Amino acid sequence: MRRKRVCLLAALASNAIMYAQPEQSMPGMDHSQMPGMNHAVALSPPETLLMNQASGTSMAPAAWPMPMLMKNAGSWRFMFMATAFLVDTQQSGPRGGDKLYATNWAMVNAAHKAGRGALSVELMTSLEPLTITKRRYPELLQTGETAYGKPLVDAQHPHDFIMALAMQYAVPLSETTLFQAYIAPVGDPALGPVAFPHRASASELPQAPLGHHWQDSSHIANEVITVGVKHNWLRLEASGFHGAEPDESRWNIDYGAVDSWSARVSIFPAKNWAAQVSAGRLARPERQENGDVVRATASLSYSKPMPGGSWSSSFIWGRNHKTPSRTNSNSYLVESELPVSRRNFLTGRVELIDKDELFPGSAVSYRIAAATAGYTHDVDLFPHLESGIGFNVTAYHLPAALHSTYGDRPLALSVYLRLRLKAER
Repeated sequence: MRRKRVCLLAALASNAIMYAQPEQSMPGMDHSQMPGMNHAVALSPPETLLMNQASGTSMAPAAWPMPMLMKNAGSWRFMFMATAFLVDTQQSGPRGGDKLYATNWAMVNAAHKAGRGALSVELMTSLEPLTITKRRYPELLQTGETAYGKPLVDAQHPHDFIMALAMQYAVPLSETTLFQAYIAPVGDPALGPVAFPHRASASELPQAPLGHHWQDSSHIANEVITVGVKHNWLRLEASGFHGAEPDESRWNIDYGAVDSWSARVSIFPAKNWAAQVSAGRLARPERQENGDVVRATASLSYSKPMPGGSWSSSFIWGRNHKTPSRTNSNSYLVESELPVSRRNFLTGRVELIDKDELFPGSAVSYRIAAATAGYTHDVDLFPHLESGIGFNVTAYHLPAALHSTYGDRPLALSVYLRLRLKAER
């Protein structure tokens, strides 16, 4: 067990440290106002648009101080982000489990002026196929995807090694209007909010939301083609992509026909706010199930910079309509992160969701509720990294029909070490 813990810590640390030698820093998403950046490196509107994106083409509030580093190499601008958690989870109840595992991801983006516009290339990777053994980590009441040919229940799958491989181009159509094109063998179509690994309000929560497959599970999709237009505070996008979820071979790149579509409308009324409404039809997203899913989502995000970080909150709704059964299921999420000082962070997440996959072979739906509360304290362990030690506790409210399976009041406790690439100021 000691050897396994050392290997997990080494793997997640290497994924976070690999980009930790910056020349310049990017403390926030309002890049035109970066302290320490001279006028010679001021960003054009197309470059600013490309750099303001959090996952795929989705955007967080502009006020969020995104932990990102930038290094100039000639006329290219390289941007780096990385986060890793070493987590020990303990759960109660008949279906509860325990495990030591690591969630993690790292991203590099290279941007360059191209004519009147800007071009960027992005690579995002994760070592979760290595640091999450047996293709899962325990999470009560979680569903979605498979492991060893069987549907995952009470467990969350790891991300693929290649989380994103994308190229995009933005060009001004007028002083206030930008056109954008995005193409990705692996990427995030215009469907849903910012995905949870990259969301400001979830930055101290290593676990996936229970509503992940209702809200943002398409953030790793294949054959993604997106076009969009942004005019002042309004943005319109449309995507075509392959609808199937990633398969269990987490080290390769999947492929398939462009058989699904989505559209998203986003508004940015002020630097502190971002909202989106989106819908799409996913062709057979779950490989073990027949039929398509029609997904609709809406979200509102808020971020206010504070000492130590930002107070960031998200309100998210997602609905899946399964075409074979013509049934609807809904998910609702509220989550928030509050820096109470420069080194101390409080986190919370509340979910209400309809689950119809808890018992394979049965389509009975159960409405469940989950509430998570946590705390993280920053400590100085490594240069160029924000390291923190924290914990969170999740309590569940279940219908009486599930008490014999899960217990009357199941609980989950997670203790973690967090490493994040630091945006030095």
